[in-house]
Amino acid sequence: MVNIYDIALSFLYRSRLRGALALVGHYGSAQEAWRHLDEPGMTEAMARAGQECEWINEHDIRVWTLTDEDYPYRLSQCPDRPLVLYGKGNLHPSDGHIVSIVGTRRPTENGKDLTAALVRDLHERLDSLTIVSGGAYGIDITAHRAAIELGVPTIIVPAHGLDRIYPYQHRREAVASLAQGGLLTEFPSGTEPFAANFVQRNRIVAGLADAVVVVESREKGGSLITARMASDYDRELFAFPGRPADLSSVGCNTLIKRQQAQLITSAEDLIDSMGWTTKDTPRQAVQTRMFDLMEDVTPAQRTILEKLQEAEDGMHINHIVMETALPYSDVASDLMMLEMSSLVRSLPGGFYRLVR
Repeated sequence: MVNIYDIALSFLYRSRLRGALALVGHYGSAQEAWRHLDEPGMTEAMARAGQECEWINEHDIRVWTLTDEDYPYRLSQCPDRPLVLYGKGNLHPSDGHIVSIVGTRRPTENGKDLTAALVRDLHERLDSLTIVSGGAYGIDITAHRAAIELGVPTIIVPAHGLDRIYPYQHRREAVASLAQGGLLTEFPSGTEPFAANFVQRNRIVAGLADAVVVVESREKGGSLITARMASDYDRELFAFPGRPADLSSVGCNTLIKRQQAQLITSAEDLIDSMGWTTKDTPRQAVQTRMFDLMEDVTPAQRTILEKLQEAEDGMHINHIVMETALPYSDVASDLMMLEMSSLVRSLPGGFYRLVR
């Protein structure tokens, strides 16, 4: 059931997101925070929230708030995470390997081919995959189309409310995505695709993912903003290189030159860098190797490894502490030692997983 207080608070603090996050963090919930507020505009915000709840129920919209257990866990680690998320479709924004693919709105044919091949090859190698992008012209929609054609879940993150599609030419892809994936936004109904909204939505594209890939980018553009946000969130950032004279690759080449993004030329490069298990990985051999290596670790480290073995997609350090009942400082130290021994890999946002 939708909590009207979260939506009302999002309207009241529309331009003061961090203030709203601080209130919810302090009081434990939007409802409790609302009880302690005495600000102008509260009546109007609550009335608008009531209208939004009616629209949500009428159009079968899924809503996530900060206190929901299934709020996208990668996004939950971002300091400027959305207070409310609105979704439409068959969305599972915490499951499996999530890759955001971004780039220029004016790609070359080579850029389109690289994008389609990346999605195809990731799909062929990984057991679970979700492709995220912003639904814009160029690389964005190419990534979505490739995913849809392969039956791969894809999440479109629009810069407006779910009562419209922009650009309208991508309506077919938006509808097709609903079967596996769908639309996810922080903007309520009635929000138009203003320029500032595109920058704001880029942090969701970056924050939802394990890895962000820039396929082609000019010297300036929204994909570089997404890349910067990915770095701020400690996400793994990758870029395809281009020839020095190619205007469509200036941004990617700069990211690589400044060591802000890892150079990749294929899905295999990304998979290797992320340490992901592939469909053809001999799992029995991996388990045998892990049991052999466990003989050389301390009892506490063994406990941590056993817990991580149960978590296919990794586990947050706070969760490891709770599961093992070990002191936080000891867990942090042991994780570092296990990482140095190539048994554990650190992931963005404080997550860890076994090296498989």
